[in-house]
Amino acid sequence: QVNFVESGGGSVQAGGSLRLSCVALGSAYSCMGWFRQAPGKEREGVAVIDNDGNTIYAESAKGRFTISKDAAENTLFLQMESLKPEDTAMYYCAAGSLLTCSDKRTVLTSAATGGWDWGQGTQVTVSS
Repeated sequence: QVNFVESGGGSVQAGGSLRLSCVALGSAYSCMGWFRQAPGKEREGVAVIDNDGNTIYAESAKGRFTISKDAAENTLFLQMESLKPEDTAMYYCAAGSLLTCSDKRTVLTSAATGGWDWGQGTQVTVSS
């Protein structure tokens, strides 16, 4: 079980930036990621980083978002630039199991598989 402390959400205008942070403490994990869920929609993967620093991004995030981590501080980051109203959602930090993280083809769509430990979420609202 992993415990999380998330921060950095807020309200910005379109074109603005936000940086999300997540401190993860507890059991070992094979990768970490950021997911988001808008009202009435399924939770979707935004970006994932494994323990070697390899990253995977959703198409919607490529070129605008950057996932990174400070392993010494057990902290995960998501730098979000050029935000759009459609980025509005609750953003969740997550830590994945070895099985979940091992399939790069499906890791971003694996939110419902039970292979993640979840943070409490932080709200991001982008106004037009």
